[in-house]
Amino acid sequence: EYEGERNEEGERHGRGKARLPNGDTYDGEYEHGLRNGQGTYRFTSGARYIGEYRQNKKHGQGTFFYPDGSKYEGDWVDDQRHGYGVYTYANGDSYTGDWFNHNRHGQGTYIYKESGSKYVGGWTHGNQGGAAELIHLNHRFQGMFLHGYPIGHGKYVFESGCEQHGEYVHPEPVKGGEEEEEEHTLLVPPKWKATDITKVTLWTPSEEQPAS
Repeated sequence: EYEGERNEEGERHGRGKARLPNGDTYDGEYEHGLRNGQGTYRFTSGARYIGEYRQNKKHGQGTFFYPDGSKYEGDWVDDQRHGYGVYTYANGDSYTGDWFNHNRHGQGTYIYKESGSKYVGGWTHGNQGGAAELIHLNHRFQGMFLHGYPIGHGKYVFESGCEQHGEYVHPEPVKGGEEEEEEHTLLVPPKWKATDITKVTLWTPSEEQPAS
């Protein structure tokens, strides 16, 4: 069903409202039969998108409300979260930063609502990766991350005015020779190995690759 403006060719063109065969509804602007410009799209799932469209796709600035209560507000390209945006999760956590092809990718800040901790730094294909700072209430970790885990050399900075230097090392694989055991070690988080304690110094992120 469609109710709204049309052009001389009879295409949906201008302002209009439509109900799609699957029950979704769209209220907004059209151009030559396609959703184009500002509009509101309501899904039967309870999700809702308010923002810009280009040739039937979410493109430009827009806000998407998900059925679980989470929300994304920011840039879209060809139906994907892409550019810069803020995602507020159902549990109250939030991510503010770069997006690439629907994933957190680039530089961004993730705030954990429950603990108040904050991750500030690099992201790769949705995971924490690159130089970053993990800030807790009374101390912080500065170093490199890979697949969501700290890796290689880094340091803990404490409010008391001292730093603990060291590195995160992966535990030795379990001896047994079975493939499943080897795969399992990849899921084991790396362990912190402290080396020395010093006074606080200024931290500058280094983009060097962590030593494998």
